[in-house]
Amino acid sequence: MADIELGERLAALQTTMGSIEAVLDLPALREQVAALEAEASAPDLWDDQANAQAVTSRLSFVQGELRKVGALRTRLDDLPVLFELAEDEGDAGALADAMVELESVQSAIDEMEVRTLLSGEYDSREAFVTIRSGAGGVDAADWAEMLLRMYTRYCERHGWPYEVNDTSYAEEAGIKSATFHVKVPYAYGTLSVEQGTHRLVRISPFDNQGRRQTSFAEVEVIPVVEQTDHIDIPDDEIRVDVYRSSGPGGQGVNTTDSAVRITHLPTNIVVSCQNERSQLQNRASAMAVLQSKLLERRRQEEQARMDALKGDSAGSWGNQMRSYVLHPYQMVKDLRTEQETGNTASVLDGEIDAFVEAGIRWRKQSAANA
Repeated sequence: MADIELGERLAALQTTMGSIEAVLDLPALREQVAALEAEASAPDLWDDQANAQAVTSRLSFVQGELRKVGALRTRLDDLPVLFELAEDEGDAGALADAMVELESVQSAIDEMEVRTLLSGEYDSREAFVTIRSGAGGVDAADWAEMLLRMYTRYCERHGWPYEVNDTSYAEEAGIKSATFHVKVPYAYGTLSVEQGTHRLVRISPFDNQGRRQTSFAEVEVIPVVEQTDHIDIPDDEIRVDVYRSSGPGGQGVNTTDSAVRITHLPTNIVVSCQNERSQLQNRASAMAVLQSKLLERRRQEEQARMDALKGDSAGSWGNQMRSYVLHPYQMVKDLRTEQETGNTASVLDGEIDAFVEAGIRWRKQSAANA
């Protein structure tokens, strides 16, 4: 690489990194850490376990953000020195290593830049993700289970803790639906671009004639309710049913009537939870999901009113958002961003970062053009 071209590239990275640091507001993050450390050291912190977990989780996240930004800043500042040493010594191997580090830093800065685009009202929240099988019979149920694995593998790759709240198994194979809680800040802002209908085309493993089958599954992503949201649900507006957990479960999970289904009567929203041993725990988890669904419903109603004022009659952007073709060729393509890859195996194993980042950029650009 020519010295001028290298210099321009390094200068561009310095500019982008400076913008990222400004948007993240590092002094404010350090103040957050100090305040959270003070809360975490309070002797009565664990008297309220839910609040204690929220405080310690937030502290861990902010500390991690500061470490990540600091480490990336150090690597970026070291790059000119690496290239200078390689050139002074005339070492082709050292120059190649410096180029590898340059590409790695570029990739890390691009990823961090995407984070700065998450500025929506609920983007910083944790998320509930629900996957439902659609048209396509047993293939659709199997496809829903494949998507569940894809997203949980994505979480695992990023070190994001998650908990499956409820799984409804299909009779022959796969799942009818599943809901899981992604317990990390900005999970909603990141994963909300995955909301919509996902289409799979493949040779059906359930068809003894080996015919090609198209099946569909729906992904719904909603923000987790926080104490400041004030979603009040009167007891007379819900019906609570208890039943025995079904499908695979740990010892004791499916031997008592501990599973809970809650119906919100005014909206007919139904949620359930069966992963805990205790009926009380399942009820608390189900209520958390219901509150989040009601919060999302309120957000959508507010957005609809704003769109009506703007004269915006466009349909849901998430519908039919991505196609996964396994036969007669291999291709995953996002129908909104045009992002695509032929490496279907890696995508289904959770390597969807390029699609998520493209979706976030697309959403930001769409909002700017609205």
